[in-house]
Amino acid sequence: MGKTKKVKAWIEAMRLRTLPVSVAGVIAGTACAMAVGGFNWLPALICLVFAVLAQIASNFGNEYYDFKKGLDKKGREGFRRGVTEGDLSPEAMRNATFGTLGLACLVGLSLIYWGGWWLIAVGVLVALFAVAYSAGPYPLSHHGLGDIAVVIFFGIVPVTLTAWLQVLDMAVLRIAFPISVSVGLLAAMVLMVNNYRDREDDAMVGKNTTAVIFGPRVMRYCYIFSGLAGVGIALAAIYPYVNTWLYAVGYIFVALYAGMFAMLSRRTGKALNPVLGITAMLLLLFSIYLLVALGCR
Repeated sequence: MGKTKKVKAWIEAMRLRTLPVSVAGVIAGTACAMAVGGFNWLPALICLVFAVLAQIASNFGNEYYDFKKGLDKKGREGFRRGVTEGDLSPEAMRNATFGTLGLACLVGLSLIYWGGWWLIAVGVLVALFAVAYSAGPYPLSHHGLGDIAVVIFFGIVPVTLTAWLQVLDMAVLRIAFPISVSVGLLAAMVLMVNNYRDREDDAMVGKNTTAVIFGPRVMRYCYIFSGLAGVGIALAAIYPYVNTWLYAVGYIFVALYAGMFAMLSRRTGKALNPVLGITAMLLLLFSIYLLVALGCR
């Protein structure tokens, strides 16, 4: 196998289209810190690197463990998986999973300087989630718990932690917690599209995602509900902090998510891959909107 093709396989395994989800949580947390007059670029940057590395490790682990359990097949509807297609060895993917996770933990340890030793417990939980999403005796993604886990570990944890580490004042949670729920709901929409696309393949191998359990119609409505609720919660939270014209801009996202619902409803199979990517980018754009709105008061 050529070097260029192998590099491409590793890039595909990182699932770059999904990485805006981890970036968005840190940006939203920084926006919350700015809302209360605090901003510290260094812990924010460390949080960003940690979040991205942890997500990449989780993506690697998902590919490795699903392959080992025989849950993937060649020519699947979703993004190409290098291990299943024979581009990458299972051993290399396993090593990359734990190597990337270890690097994330080393980066995260530096946050102890600002937040104290209790952050080790948070790091352990994040690391366990990265693996338990696809592995262990009760993989979260195989039992309809993936969506809830995403709300927690891509919404509540990164937003509140990033905000608190920059201001070191629990008062920031008054805005950071509702924003974290908002970001978590919008992040879960990316997983919803992924599971909606793969529901038939997952059902055949006994992978019980929410899309398999509840069916496509319910998942379509869960998608639009999460979008509207996520935007609505955030707009309610930022209302006391932003200028009127910036606040009004936020309603654009209501229309955008309604458009994505229409696109989701009309597409199937590989045609849903762009929907997944756009959903992730919309979350990133919304987090940037929060940063601008809360930082330009």
